[in-house]
Amino acid sequence: MDFALSDDQTLLAEQLEGVMGSLSTLTRVRRHADARAEMFAADLWEGMTRFGIPGLLVPEAYGGLGLDILDAAVVAEVLGRHVVPAPFLGPVVAAPLAIGWGGSGAIKSRLLPRLAGGELRIGLAWSSPAGERNGEAVIERSGRLTGTCPFAIDIAGSEMIVVGSRDGRFHLVDRAAEGLSVTPVTTVDRTRSVAALVLDDVAAEGLALSPSDRLRLDYALQVMLAADLLGSGSRLLESAVEYAKARHQFGRPIGSFQAVQHLCADMAAELEPGRALLWYAAHGLDAGLPDAGESALHAKAYLADAARMASRKAVEVHGGIGITDELGLHYWFKRVTWSGQAFGGAIRTRERVACLHNAAVLPQRGAA
Repeated sequence: MDFALSDDQTLLAEQLEGVMGSLSTLTRVRRHADARAEMFAADLWEGMTRFGIPGLLVPEAYGGLGLDILDAAVVAEVLGRHVVPAPFLGPVVAAPLAIGWGGSGAIKSRLLPRLAGGELRIGLAWSSPAGERNGEAVIERSGRLTGTCPFAIDIAGSEMIVVGSRDGRFHLVDRAAEGLSVTPVTTVDRTRSVAALVLDDVAAEGLALSPSDRLRLDYALQVMLAADLLGSGSRLLESAVEYAKARHQFGRPIGSFQAVQHLCADMAAELEPGRALLWYAAHGLDAGLPDAGESALHAKAYLADAARMASRKAVEVHGGIGITDELGLHYWFKRVTWSGQAFGGAIRTRERVACLHNAAVLPQRGAA
C-alpha cells in the first residue's frame, strides 16, 4: 500500500513553500524577533490570508476551505520550515474546530465566516493538556470565568480568546472584556506570541464540545506541534547538508569527512520516521481511527526529541558560526524548544500515552 500525501496536498505544500520563502525571510524573522513592540506580523498574516490559510478548517458552508487535519498539518510543517512569526494554532486550528464542533448556530454564523476570511483572529488559553501548574486554572460559574492561565498563545492581534476551564469545557471571551488582564510573556521563541491571562468574573460564551471532541482538539494541537517540529528539524538538516557541501577545509568539502557525514545521516535517520508517524496520526484523527489519540501523542513526543537532536547536530556541523546571530540557526533551535514543550514535553506526553494504555480494559487471564 502506498501511503503518502495526495497530489493536492503535495501541491499545497509546494505552493505554500514558495509563498513563505518570499515572505518569511531570515531578515523578516529577525526584525520581528528584535522588535519588542511588534508582536503581530500583519504583513505575514495578510500573505497567509491571500493563500487561504485562515479558512483551512472552516467548513465550506461558512466560507472556508473545509479541509482536514492532515491538510492543516501539511501547512504547519511549511510554517515551521520558515519559522513564520504569525499566529496559527489559535485562529487557524483551535478556534475553527472548537466553534465548529461546539458553537451554537448563531455563534458559527457570526464568527466562522470572519475566521475564514482572516478578518477575525482568536487566541487560545488552555493549560489542561500539559497539566495545571501550581494550581493555576480557570473556573466557570454561571457563565463567568475566574482564574489564571499562564500560557495563552496567539494573543497578539487577537479580538477574542478561546479559554479552556478546569472542568474541561471551552468558552469564548472578548479580548476587551471587563475583568480580563493580559500580560505579554517573553519565551525562548520570539516568533511566538504568548501571554498570561488573569480573569476576574469575566463574561463568556460557552462552547458545547462533547468529551470526545475535547480530546480530538487536544490531539489535533499535538499533531500541529509535531508538524512544526518536523518542518523546523527538516530545515536544520537541509542547512547542515548545504553548509557541508559549501564549506571547504584542507582543500575538501567538509561533507566528505566521515564524521560530518555521520552527523547529517543521524539527523535524517531520526527525523524521517516521524514523517510517517505524523501523517498517520493526522489521518487517524480525520478518519476516526481508534489509535488516533495515541498516534498523535507519539508523533509529538518522537518529533520533539528528533528535532531537538537535529538542532543540536546542525549547530555542530556549522561549527562556531552555528551559534551566531548572523547565521540565524538559533531561530529554528528556539522554535524546536518551544514546540517541543508546548502542551507537555516529550516525557509528559509519553506519560499520557502510558495512562491511555493503563486505562484500557484488558481481558482477564484465561478469558477466551
